[in-house]
Amino acid sequence: MRTLTKTICLLVLLVAGQGSALGQEMTALDTARLAVDTLLRQVRDTRHLYTSDSETYYSGVEEVLDRFVDFNVVAEVVMNRFADAASDEQKQRFGQILRSNLTRFYGAALLTYAEQEVVFLPSENPERDTPESTIVTMELTGGGGQNVLFQYQMFLTADNEWKLRNLSLAGINLGRQYFTQFSALMTQHGNDIEAVLDNWQ
Repeated sequence: MRTLTKTICLLVLLVAGQGSALGQEMTALDTARLAVDTLLRQVRDTRHLYTSDSETYYSGVEEVLDRFVDFNVVAEVVMNRFADAASDEQKQRFGQILRSNLTRFYGAALLTYAEQEVVFLPSENPERDTPESTIVTMELTGGGGQNVLFQYQMFLTADNEWKLRNLSLAGINLGRQYFTQFSALMTQHGNDIEAVLDNWQ
């Protein structure tokens, strides 16, 4: 009986170890490539709805982003030093606001590049990439040969899944841009986070 118990325990540990290894088979680059491929396919398939039924178009983009972006973490990145003063409910609410903002920003931006070539570039500083912060760089070739650089800041979740926490487009760091806006609203509204969320546009 004791031998059987030991055997079962070893099998459980083996399966658990295999599950963990499978969870890490997808690298940050693999995840970003899958996200971009899925998103560009969604944009190509529904771009005809952009002018006639924009809500349906953006809903499809949002569904894809939900799979690859942790909007609660994005909210904390944007709040920056103000995050400690925010309640969990406020962070979640802000995450939903940013979810809507990024869906519209990204969904509109990709319309121009949905049919263009996508190239993922090697890391400039691979030694700085960690599970907490790994940068994946992608280049899109637009009309007239104009290239646009996207940089995704990824992190590894407790479930061994890579998620996006910040985005830079053509050298513009959206997390930093949004933080500047958040900080200005905090000053304007006397550091009242609830008022900031009410007035976020």
